[in-house]
Amino acid sequence: MVKPIRKNPNKNPPILSHEFVIQNHADIVSCVAMVFVIGLMIPTTAPLASLFIVLQNNVTEPEPGTHILYMPGVTDLCTVIFYSLICIVIHAIAQEYCLDKISKRLHLSKSKLSVFSQSGQLAIYYLFASVWGLDILIREGYILSPTLLWADYPAPLSAQHKLILLIQIAYSIHELPELYLQRVPQAQIFNSAITSVVSAVFVTTLYFLNLNRLLLWLLVLHYLSELISNLTQIVQIIDKEEKLSKATSLVSNVFLVLARLGSIVLAVLTLWFGLAQESSLPADTPGNYNIPPVRLGALIAIVSLQIYLMYNFITQQLEQARENNSNAAKTNLAAKVNKQRKEKKKAKNPKPKESDLPEVDQNTNKNLRQRPQQKAK
Repeated sequence: MVKPIRKNPNKNPPILSHEFVIQNHADIVSCVAMVFVIGLMIPTTAPLASLFIVLQNNVTEPEPGTHILYMPGVTDLCTVIFYSLICIVIHAIAQEYCLDKISKRLHLSKSKLSVFSQSGQLAIYYLFASVWGLDILIREGYILSPTLLWADYPAPLSAQHKLILLIQIAYSIHELPELYLQRVPQAQIFNSAITSVVSAVFVTTLYFLNLNRLLLWLLVLHYLSELISNLTQIVQIIDKEEKLSKATSLVSNVFLVLARLGSIVLAVLTLWFGLAQESSLPADTPGNYNIPPVRLGALIAIVSLQIYLMYNFITQQLEQARENNSNAAKTNLAAKVNKQRKEKKKAKNPKPKESDLPEVDQNTNKNLRQRPQQKAK
């Protein structure tokens, strides 16, 4: 689990030490990002700095009343490097000024605090990305016209469409240094690193294959399902009485299954049926990868990823059900043991008979029994 970074004002670690870098990584990375921004202001370095900050590979010239369109290119990797630095800075700001302040009021344990920080970071990003992605899908008409998923392939991208895809790649890359900066335990580093690398490779591959409309749909479905899942984890941590935990967990599970199925349906519809009708362009056209081997490979990769995610989901649900059953069995067993102990104590210490009591206590009991009778007379 991610451990939140809290600065200790009473301790000043040595400069360039591990502790110094971890505590001040946001300031260090922001200074590096400022170098690129300052380079954009200097005429000599402006062309080089613009590769990292400004979107590249435009296919239309800026004209009044028109939107600039872009295509994927190798120079986009420079833009990804810059925005990965920005993701690190925003990650630290959200942790220090939002999540840490909330967690202090909740008084969480260490295990719950780490889960709250991790789920909070992901929920913030997925909320921002899902709203942005839905806005692009609505404005560019991809929701009302599903045929646009494969029409005019390879279609150029708007600035917003291209930027959200580059930021997704940057976010996946920024998670690798965050494993060190957030002090993730060594047992979890490998799985977390593999997840980040697979995410970056998957998005980058579809991006350069010009399957960007399908990619945006897949990302939005993934964003929404992960947003609900992480919000559910936060509710389970905060809701100590478990009034909303079951309802939110059910909604999260249903939406996750629908997102997986929806992703498979869109992939099959686009790659197997739609793009097969748009294969009239010559194979040597720049940016055209609409050939059967590429379509089949992309379809297999998407379906395999969705099946793997679904398998992980089912495995987690089974493990959780086993834990709940084992906890319930332990609770019942403890209740039975306590009941048996009480019965044994009662058997060992029976209530003394009146004849076994001293003469004074016997007379007292007789007087107590005679008082109600006298009152009744």
